[in-house]
Amino acid sequence: MKMIWKYVSPYRWFILAVMLIKLAGTGTELLIPYVLEHLLDHVVPSSPDGWTVAAWGGAMLLLTVVTRLLNGTANRMSVRVARNSTFAIRRDLFHTALNLSGRQMDQVGLPSLISRMTSDTYNVQNFVRMIQTMGIRAPIMLLGGIAITLAMDSGLALILCVMAPVMIVLVSFVSWKGIPLYDEVQRRMDTLVRIMRENITGIRVVKALSKEARERRRYADANAAMARQEVRASVIMSLPGPIVTLFLNVGLTLVVIVGARRVNDGQTAPGVILAFLTYFNMILMGVMGLNRIFMMMSKANASAGRIHEVILLPEDLVPVPEHLAAPAPEEGELIFDRVTFSYDADAAGESRGQFLGEERQQCLKEISFRVRKGGSLGIIGATGSGKTSIVNLMMRFYDPQEGHIFVSGKDVRTYDRDTLHRKFGVVFQNDAIFADTIRENVVFGREVSDGMLRRAARDAMALDFIEAYEDDYDHAAAIHGANFSGGQKQRLLIARALAADPEILILDDASSALDYRTDAELRRAIREHHGNATTVVIAQRVSSILALDEIIVLHEGRMIGRGTHEELLASCPVYQDIYRTQMSEEVA
Repeated sequence: MKMIWKYVSPYRWFILAVMLIKLAGTGTELLIPYVLEHLLDHVVPSSPDGWTVAAWGGAMLLLTVVTRLLNGTANRMSVRVARNSTFAIRRDLFHTALNLSGRQMDQVGLPSLISRMTSDTYNVQNFVRMIQTMGIRAPIMLLGGIAITLAMDSGLALILCVMAPVMIVLVSFVSWKGIPLYDEVQRRMDTLVRIMRENITGIRVVKALSKEARERRRYADANAAMARQEVRASVIMSLPGPIVTLFLNVGLTLVVIVGARRVNDGQTAPGVILAFLTYFNMILMGVMGLNRIFMMMSKANASAGRIHEVILLPEDLVPVPEHLAAPAPEEGELIFDRVTFSYDADAAGESRGQFLGEERQQCLKEISFRVRKGGSLGIIGATGSGKTSIVNLMMRFYDPQEGHIFVSGKDVRTYDRDTLHRKFGVVFQNDAIFADTIRENVVFGREVSDGMLRRAARDAMALDFIEAYEDDYDHAAAIHGANFSGGQKQRLLIARALAADPEILILDDASSALDYRTDAELRRAIREHHGNATTVVIAQRVSSILALDEIIVLHEGRMIGRGTHEELLASCPVYQDIYRTQMSEEVA
């Protein structure tokens, strides 16, 4: 709850105004039955004409109107506070998510992050809105109703005074028990979001393999598990409602029985009994309001804790002072020096090491290479050999356990994140097209002129299909680029990487959807127009890397071959096998 207070505290005077207005509105509402009792027991019997009765009736009407105006004003103001404070929570949560390291992202997990930014913030917003209004109304209804009934008839009010503490203790105890239950509900929600996300992003695979029924069952199982947990939490949290209603109805019955005898004996006026019945309903509303507050508090407490866990995550990969960093062992634009790396064995993400394309937990062992400025390096190996891990490390999404990485003669750890990343133009293995125009997808908020944009599209072999649209660069891209073919998406992504003339160009399996001719033209354009960039190409095709200055071959995280295409053909059996297999496929 401290986290929630941090975000609502800037509005504390506004909240105080809301509470005072709500207090006034509840106070006027509590006066209405009292005025009714006075009207029935004192004004009507003693008034010789109807004007006095009408005046008191007008007073009741005025109190009703004032009550509605005050309560409506307070409710609107409370919505404003809840909206603004939740906006700030979502903003900070999103900012933190953008700055998480790869390791932290693996630990939190994408589905959990999505549910924290949606359902958890929604729970907090509902609580902030409710506590400002119901938090005042419910206790005032309860305590004010008891106080007025005590003043009107202490004998009848004692019946309620005996029952009220029992009901309050019951509501408080059940609400305290509900907090861990709702925490588990949110964890089940994480699982449900993960399955939904997997099926939405992998819908083509599901359909292609005719596994719709399997995925429906998997989703149904997760949905049922969440529903069971939610029902369990809701049943426990709803227990006070019927019990409180039972107690109050028993009390109400006793009031009617005892009150009837007191009226017969002349100890109580009939209007008091009618007022008591109204106040009992108000007290019931107060107790039920407290029950709702505690239920919402349980949800909000669980959700606030989950949000706070992410917001409090420290910046993981902070820059290291240069005097504490390792000196570069030799000249080169990009150097790996005996780098050993593994993803955390306790990572709790969707699957370990999935950040930016790695399919499962992988390791790199004693990896060393150097790429001169303007030079080129090809990386090839079987799926899961650690190729994408090298990209993750050189851009410092992770830090290695051993060894050092140098970019432009400096330890990569000494750069601040923005300075480092501006050096790179990169196409990731599983990159994203956003629901925006082609222009915005390629420029992506950087200082890229129209001329640079067109040159990048030309060099990426994307110019023809872009300018074939009537609105060319302003043509809208669908979510995930669904209105483009696989080859068109890859060419747009390559254009994005080339647009800002990067110092280091990384192409991680960036041409897998291109035909051989387009791939060859792309490689030629990069050599001719981006020759000053240091180029790293990760590929499955030998044809994409055979002309590069140097090629390294990875196998299970180890570098088992290094050299030019000709040298590897003479010395590396794995490379020879890859080459023979692919060349025979091309001939066939």
